Amino acid sequence: MKLLISCLTSFMILVPALAANPPQPLQTIQSLDIPRYMGTWFEIAKYPNRFQKQCVRNTSAEYSLQKDGTVKVLNRCQQASGDMDEAEGQARQIGGLKSPKLEVRFAPAWLSWLPMVWGKYWVIDLDPEYQLVAVSEPSREYLWVLARTQQVDKAKYDALLQRLKAKGFDLNKLELSPQGS
Repeated sequence: MKLLISCLTSFMILVPALAANPPQPLQTIQSLDIPRYMGTWFEIAKYPNRFQKQCVRNTSAEYSLQKDGTVKVLNRCQQASGDMDEAEGQARQIGGLKSPKLEVRFAPAWLSWLPMVWGKYWVIDLDPEYQLVAVSEPSREYLWVLARTQQVDKAKYDALLQRLKAKGFDLNKLELSPQGS
């Protein structure tokens, strides 16, 4: 009986420890050249989320550097009705001038003092030509793959997916974002 109790106790201790094997902390790229990052990016794929549920195609983000060092963010997407939906926000770099960690908000400016209106926007993968990027946040709940063009080279996209998988992302949750038409 003591052996059975000992085995059950060991099982109860080991199983949660093995099951709770969390991924390593999310790593960003080394540095981000904000001026070079500015411009239009097309959404190639994403983890589905509540704030983009109305978007059916042609999702893009346009970033423009402001005089105060912040970034104007203009997100657009086409709805099922054919109408375009827009959301304007602001991003700010967290850390030094080359930090790949930003915070973004779409709430009104007068609420910007509230920490909860700022979401984390971490650049976690970016090709040297600034043509294909993956953006997420520390918990890996959100993920976006963006590109400078509406279509991307399959080999480059597949290589990015493998790097995302190595970073602990569930590729089965990734949803392609239709572009064009």
